[in-house]
Amino acid sequence: MANVSIYTLTSQLHDEQTVAASTREFLNSLDINHDLYQEDFSTYGQAPLSLIYVRTGGTEGIFKTLLPQIGQTRQPILLLTSGTSNSLAASMEILSYLQQHHLHGEILHGTPQYIHQRISELERVAVARRKLHGTRLGIIGKPSDWLISSEADYDVVRHKLGIELVDISLDEVLKALGTTQIDKGKEGAMCIYEALKKVVTDHQLQGFTLRCFDLLSVLRNTGCLALAKLNAEGLVAGCEGDVPAMLSMMVVRSLFGISGFQANPAHINSETGEMLLAHCTIPLDMVSRYELDTHFESGIGVGIRGYMPEGPVTLFKLAGDLSRHFIAEGQLLRCEARPNLCRTQTVVQLSNPSMAQYFLTHPIGNHHILMPGHCQTLLEEMVNGEW
Repeated sequence: MANVSIYTLTSQLHDEQTVAASTREFLNSLDINHDLYQEDFSTYGQAPLSLIYVRTGGTEGIFKTLLPQIGQTRQPILLLTSGTSNSLAASMEILSYLQQHHLHGEILHGTPQYIHQRISELERVAVARRKLHGTRLGIIGKPSDWLISSEADYDVVRHKLGIELVDISLDEVLKALGTTQIDKGKEGAMCIYEALKKVVTDHQLQGFTLRCFDLLSVLRNTGCLALAKLNAEGLVAGCEGDVPAMLSMMVVRSLFGISGFQANPAHINSETGEMLLAHCTIPLDMVSRYELDTHFESGIGVGIRGYMPEGPVTLFKLAGDLSRHFIAEGQLLRCEARPNLCRTQTVVQLSNPSMAQYFLTHPIGNHHILMPGHCQTLLEEMVNGEW
């Protein structure tokens, strides 16, 4: 955990020496790395996570005078309380005032263990949100024609996430390839990988989504291997020009530091919650082993048949206008290799089988992001709070 900045509110009616001793005891019990700024709020909001320790009651008016300064940071206002000296009562009054003014806040109160865990979660989310700001993501060649619901609101994404979406012509990839005759197998797929790396460098991107099917007609090859490698190298590299999927992958990368598998459901048992997801590429850092095959729909180029380890997984998708999202945990039961589907095939059992109805009644497009682990709690915190 990085250092958390803590600022204090104290009524003048209380003895400072007594309150200071109580403060040291309370903060030590939380076992967090912190910088204590007392009543000096001049640096409030500069750290990823700032807390206001309401040390005593009678501090509501003090907070009200500070709110114009505090509220400019657009961070949720987090009120830390030990429960002594009427600090909880004052925090409740402050939080009620915030809610009346449509501002987001939370009281951190409970056992030291609970408060420590909650601060750890909030700090991790705050750091992830800060990572997103200033990120540049490329849309190379625009979304595929069949992705009729998978665009994004550029202004909303810039304002709420701090991400700049950059339109890039597919011609830049072809130009980076030069006049070289592209091999139809692995060697040609590696040339596409190098060309995409050049575009990423030229535009200073942290990720992109590629209108990859156009490569089939122009180059008689695919971007599947390139995307698999680039994701494994720490970039976000999505398929078919799907912008919401790319944004979802970027959120996963910023929050957990891991790759996500962009796949589409191929079969769902709405009664049991078991579903099969497939695609012709998967980040190579997500698999225990993989094989090279052809691209499924075209039968040409290079596709990836990857095998993810069995265990807990999470499915995630963020809408392109950030208006809604989907998160569900489950277990990866097995990987398959059916000849009539995209090459990487994962069978997932949803923890809550009723969540399968989402895919049949109000899905956010077809692609969803699969990641290893129990990630729902932090993802919910990330997308439900103020961006």
